[in-house]
Amino acid sequence: MEINPAITFQHDRKVMHAKRPKVLIVGAGLGGLTLGAILQKSDISYEIFERASQVKPLGSCVSLNATVAPLMRQLGIYDEFVAMSKVIPSIQVGNEEREIEFAMTGYFEEATARFGAESRILPRSVLYDLFLKQVPKERLHMSKKILTTKQGGNGILIRCSDGTEYEGDILVGADGAHSAIRQNLYADLKTQNKLPVSDDAALPFNTICLVGQTRPLTTEEFPLLEKKECQFIRIVGNDKPFAWTTFTTVQRRICFSVVQFLDEASSKLHDSFRNSEWGPEAAGAMCDEVRHFPVISGGDKITTIGDLIDLTPKEYISKVMLEEKVFKTWYGGRTVLMGDACHKLSPAGGAGAGNALQDAVVLANYINALPLHPVVEEIEAAFEAYKVDRIEWCEKAYATSKMLQSVVAKGIKPMIVRFMMKNMPEFMKRRAAVQMYSCRPQVAFLPLDETPASVKPAYQRSLTLKAPVEEDERVHAQTI
Repeated sequence: MEINPAITFQHDRKVMHAKRPKVLIVGAGLGGLTLGAILQKSDISYEIFERASQVKPLGSCVSLNATVAPLMRQLGIYDEFVAMSKVIPSIQVGNEEREIEFAMTGYFEEATARFGAESRILPRSVLYDLFLKQVPKERLHMSKKILTTKQGGNGILIRCSDGTEYEGDILVGADGAHSAIRQNLYADLKTQNKLPVSDDAALPFNTICLVGQTRPLTTEEFPLLEKKECQFIRIVGNDKPFAWTTFTTVQRRICFSVVQFLDEASSKLHDSFRNSEWGPEAAGAMCDEVRHFPVISGGDKITTIGDLIDLTPKEYISKVMLEEKVFKTWYGGRTVLMGDACHKLSPAGGAGAGNALQDAVVLANYINALPLHPVVEEIEAAFEAYKVDRIEWCEKAYATSKMLQSVVAKGIKPMIVRFMMKNMPEFMKRRAAVQMYSCRPQVAFLPLDETPASVKPAYQRSLTLKAPVEEDERVHAQTI
């Protein structure tokens, strides 16, 4: 297909056969797979393209809460998710003497009654496999590194490094913080003087993180595994710019992460590595640096981060820069961004994966409501509505992650934050939980989840949208 920069035909739906938009999704992370899983339940054609040749078991764990429980129930995977995850009753904050100083509980209490679901945690690789199963293999194309994109009035074309080309009507960039789709989109917008200066700036970062998950352990090795609920423990370094966290899982693996807070000098030192892939190669030196950090296991066989590292297969250890930014530009023409590609959040708030899943729900609703043979103006209107619906929640999640990150940071301000968190009245924690868990979007074209909850979900504009219908040879589209 020749992609023309402008509409080159008479766009008369009266003489055109019914055609739903074809969606090209770049990035087979959790966000991209979720969008694919949702579209699989519709009559919209889609393909997913992933630059990696195979899925790597990287990362530590993922926490998901009531904000995405309705989606998983709609997809029919919630019970399986519950079986493979543990409830989070609290976040325990400890010190290097292996003492728990306080526990943050108000955010999690009565979650099922108030919001319809509890917060739960599981290894990232386990959650990934669950969503991967929802997408037919023929829809997923591996080893597809996108080199260029070209869009116009009658479609969009992507070219891959292996010489293949694919065409569609909509391009979704779900390819992470260093999104190639975002870079291509922003380059085009910059030439048109349509890119905000802030979006052209590099991703800011002041932390790096070592993550991993051990082999399955016994309760003799790690006695806290006996507890049914997740033991979520964060330790703040006494005189070092580090904080580290351990999590128990159903799979009897211990997931762990070590965060290093960088000053200006150390940020410059690490800057050359910021574009590198997650992987074990970059992790070796940091593993050596943090081996002696104490952990709380409930016993005396595993007492340090080094013990956990020694029990972790090398391919399950990785190091990554933790950038944070909410971009202003989420779309242009037929291209739209989602997940980390448009809002990169620190793992401290545990909201990165959840917000990517919520993006998928809202974006799918607007794509499903597009008229047959949508023109660029109609597509951009849908993308603008998607951004308006989502960006406020992403900015709130960004602020929350910054606050929770400061709980384990160094300095006077973090000390004040820890004091406030330790002594915060329960009613304030419960009020904060309402703000965190009130956004619970659902897929408009699937049977709705009607799980009881005393705190009603926030208004969802996209829930009222319907797919287009053809009457008397005319397609009636909704005004978004």
